[in-house]
Amino acid sequence: MEGIFLLLGSNLGNRTKVLLKAIDSLEKNGIEIVKKSSVYETAAWGKTDQQDFLNQVLQVETSLDAHELLKLILQIEHDLGRIRKVKWGERLIDIDILYYHDSKIKHEDLEIPHAGIPYRRFTLVPMVEISPDFIHPLYNKTQLELLEICEDDLAATLFQEK
Repeated sequence: MEGIFLLLGSNLGNRTKVLLKAIDSLEKNGIEIVKKSSVYETAAWGKTDQQDFLNQVLQVETSLDAHELLKLILQIEHDLGRIRKVKWGERLIDIDILYYHDSKIKHEDLEIPHAGIPYRRFTLVPMVEISPDFIHPLYNKTQLELLEICEDDLAATLFQEK
């Protein structure tokens, strides 16, 4: 199945503005945005003593291979001010490659599909919004099927700017 999907997340600063800056940076670097999910707000996952996250899934097109795309994403995160301190800690911006078509990559710096997809409602809800029938290449289930069996009980609610 075709599709490159990225997950954006932010829980520091003006979270909405940070997501928009990340999208702008991707586009300025030749990444075509095909579809965007709504923005969802979710309590922090993993390390819960921090501000809620805003998350959004993008379907993109690029001529970059998966490793080149990762390199670009890491540069964009750095340029926007991301500092890596603690696993699952607060962050200004986080950009994850969820899927790169139906590729299966397990490398020390890159795992595709992203290992957390089936366990994270904040990923599955926006994925279902824009591509419910996209099949996970390892589990052979659609995004909708994965969401229906997801045991994560953190609500992913549509974000409304206040």
